[in-house]
Amino acid sequence: MHTRTRRTSLSLLSLALALCPLAHATGAQAPQGPRALPDTLPLIPLPAKVERLDGAAFTLAASTPVWARGEAARRVAGQFGALLHASGGPTLQVRDGRGKNGINFVLDGALKTGAEGYQLHSNGDGVTVQAATEAGLFYGAATVSQLLTAGNGGTLPALRIEDAPRFSWRGLMLDSARHFQSLDEIKHVLDAMAEQKLNTFHWHLTDDQGWRMEIKRYPRLTAVGSCRIPAGDGGRDPATGAERPYCGFYTQDQIREVIAYAAARHIQVIPEIDVPGHATAAIAAYPELGTLDTPLEPLSEWGVFPNLFNTEESTLTFLENVLEEVITLFPAKYVHVGGDEAVKDQWEASARVQARMRQVGAGDEMEMQSHIIKRLEKFLEQHDRRLIGWDEILEGGLPPEATVMSWRGTEGGLKAASEGHDVVMSPVTDMYMDYLQTNSSNEPPGRPASIPLERVYGFEPVPGALAADKQHHILGLQANMFTEHTRSYARLQHNLFPRLAAVAETGWSPRGRRDYADFLARLPTQLQRWQAMGIAYAQTPFQVELDSSDDRKAGTATLALRTPLGYDIHYSVDGSAVTAQSPRYIAPLTRPLPVALQAATFFDGKPLAAAASRFDLDAAALLSRRDEQLGLCPGEGQLLLRLEDDGPADGARAIFNVNIFNPCWLWKGADMDGIARVRVRAGQIPYYFQLAHDEPKRVFAPARSAHGEMDILNGQCDGKPLATVKLPAKPGADGFITLEAALPRSLKGSQDLCVRFTGDTRPTMWVLDELTLVPR
Repeated sequence: MHTRTRRTSLSLLSLALALCPLAHATGAQAPQGPRALPDTLPLIPLPAKVERLDGAAFTLAASTPVWARGEAARRVAGQFGALLHASGGPTLQVRDGRGKNGINFVLDGALKTGAEGYQLHSNGDGVTVQAATEAGLFYGAATVSQLLTAGNGGTLPALRIEDAPRFSWRGLMLDSARHFQSLDEIKHVLDAMAEQKLNTFHWHLTDDQGWRMEIKRYPRLTAVGSCRIPAGDGGRDPATGAERPYCGFYTQDQIREVIAYAAARHIQVIPEIDVPGHATAAIAAYPELGTLDTPLEPLSEWGVFPNLFNTEESTLTFLENVLEEVITLFPAKYVHVGGDEAVKDQWEASARVQARMRQVGAGDEMEMQSHIIKRLEKFLEQHDRRLIGWDEILEGGLPPEATVMSWRGTEGGLKAASEGHDVVMSPVTDMYMDYLQTNSSNEPPGRPASIPLERVYGFEPVPGALAADKQHHILGLQANMFTEHTRSYARLQHNLFPRLAAVAETGWSPRGRRDYADFLARLPTQLQRWQAMGIAYAQTPFQVELDSSDDRKAGTATLALRTPLGYDIHYSVDGSAVTAQSPRYIAPLTRPLPVALQAATFFDGKPLAAAASRFDLDAAALLSRRDEQLGLCPGEGQLLLRLEDDGPADGARAIFNVNIFNPCWLWKGADMDGIARVRVRAGQIPYYFQLAHDEPKRVFAPARSAHGEMDILNGQCDGKPLATVKLPAKPGADGFITLEAALPRSLKGSQDLCVRFTGDTRPTMWVLDELTLVPR
C-alpha cells in the first residue's frame, strides 16, 4: 500500500483477539497473581538451594573491592563488574588476590560443583563465589550481580547458595534468514542470555528468504542468496519506484566475532544449515542444486515452499563442502541440519529423483530424506561433530548418534528419547517466541495464536510418559524465535522479553522450586535490570486491557478491566494521573458517556508499564470496531495472522488481523436498533504466503462481479447477503477505500454480523481496517 495514517491510540476498546484453534488447544488457565514465597530472593532463575544464615548483612559500596586470583578468576571478576554496572550497579575495581570486606571470586578445580555449578556465601565480611570451572564461576557472578541490583540498596543478607542447572541445554534459536540482525543486536541478545544463565545460541542462518553465512567456496550463496525484493511498497524506492532489495549476510570474520563474544559468556553457538527443504535461496544462487528447471529467486513470501535440494551426488558433495566450512568456523559439538517442512511434491514428480531413490534403495521420499541425513551425519561424525535436526528427521529412520529437536509438540521428543536419542524440547505450543504474548490489540505482527508468559513458564521438558531410564536423554529446552513478522530489533526484544526469563528458569531451576506466582513477584525487579541494560521488553503483558458493554439508550458504558499477568490495577476517571494511591480496580465500572479512563498495573506501589493505558469512550466510539476487536467467521478455513502493511518503505506501518484462509470478520452481539447502514474502511496488502498441502483449506466465496464484492451477512456467514457492495479494482491513493452498505430495516436487536470479501484476488488481498454502524 501507499503511505497512510492509522489510529494507534489506546482510546479504542480493547477486546479479546479471536484466536485460531491452536490457541484454544493449549488449555492455559488464567494466571495466578503475584505472590512471593517466604524468604524468596529477587533472582531469575532461582538457585537450586538457598540457606539463610544468622549474622550481619553485606552492603555494597562504590569503594567495595572485587578480589580474584589467576587469569580465569580475574576474567570472571571483570565480567561481574561489567554486568553489575550494566544492570544499574556501581563500577567496582578488580584487585589481585583475596580479601575481606569485598567480593571474592575463587576458582578451585577440587570443588564438586559440576560443569556449571557454583557456591556462594555472604555475611558482613563480604561475599565469596567459588566454582570448579570458569563457567560455574561466571554463573555465580551473574547471581551476585542480580542480588546487588535488587532495589535493596545493594544489601545482601547472610546466606549460602549451592547451585547448578537442571539441564545442560538452555537455548534460544534466532532466525537471521527471514529478517537480518546486526552484530550489535546479536551481542545485545547474547548479553541478556548470559545474565539469565542461558548457554546455547542456535543460529538459523539459511532459509527460503535468505542465505546469511559467507561460504568462500560458493560465493553466489551470499552474492545472490542474501538479497530479496520485499513484497509491495516495501520493495520499491519511494522516490524512484525502483526495486529496493533487502540484503544482509555475515562474513566469516563477523561470525568468528559472534562466536568469540558468546564463548566469553559461556554460550555455545550452534549453526543451522537447512536440508533438504527451506532451500530456495541456495537454489537461486546455484540452480543445479534444485529439482526444477525454472529459475528461482530468494523469496519475499512466508509459509511452506516446495523447493528442495535435489538428491544428486553432486548436491550432497556441495552440502558436505558447505558443512566443512561451517565446521571450521564453529567449534560447537553440534551442527543443525534442519530437516523440517520438506514438502516432497517435486521429488515425487522428478524422474531423476525417483531414479536416484531406486539407486540408493529408498522405498519412498521420506527414506530418501533419511538417506541424505544419514550421509550428513556420517560426514559430521568423521569431523568430530554431532548432527541435530528438527523432529522430522525421525521419519524414515535416524542414525543412533543423531540428536532430535522436537518442535511439533513433545511427541517427537518422547519417541526419540524412548529410542535412545538425545533430545532438545522446543514445542511450537510453548516455546515459539514469535507467537503473540497477549491478546492485546497493541501486540506487533505475529503468528496466529498467543503463547502467554504463564504457558511458557509452565512447560515441563521431561514428558511424564518417558521411562525413568530414558529421561537423561532430555538435554533441555529451547525457545525459538522465527522472524517472518519481526522486521525490527524493537519487535525482536518485544517477542523475547519477558518470556525468555521463564525459559531460563525452567532450564536452570529444579522442578520443585518453580512457582509461577512467585516468579511474577520476582519479575518486576528483573524489569528494572532490563531497563538499565537497555532491553525494550514487551509492554503488553503489563498494560491494562478493557472489555466494554454499552447501553446506548441509557448513554452508559460498563467497563471491565484486566491485565494479562494479574497485577493490581489502579485507575482514574477524573483526568488525574494514575498512581498507587488511585482507586484500586475491583469490579466493573458503569459510567455515563463520555468517559476518559486511565489505568495502570502496579506491584509494591511501583508502576510496571511505561505509561498508563488510556481509553476515551463516547457514543460514536461504541459504534466502531477495529479489525483487532472482531472475531473469526464460522467455518473450516481458519488461519488468523496479525499482518503488517507493505508500506511505507521505512517507518511505522499499519497492522491488520486477517484470516488468510477466509477473509471474513465477525462482530458478535452488535446492537442494531436504529442502525441504517454499515461503513467499512478497507485496504489492500500483498498476499505473500505459500501454503503447500494446506492450500485446499483456503475458502473464498466466488466473486459475482469483475473485482468481487464486500458482503454483509448474518452471524453464520451463509445464505443471501444482507447487503452487498462491489469492490473497485484497487484502493485509493492512500491505500484505503471506504464502503457503505444499507441494511434492511427489519434488522434489530443484538445481531452477529459478518463482513467478507469475495473472490481470489491474489497477488493482493483485501483487509478490513474498521467497521462502523451508522444510525438512521
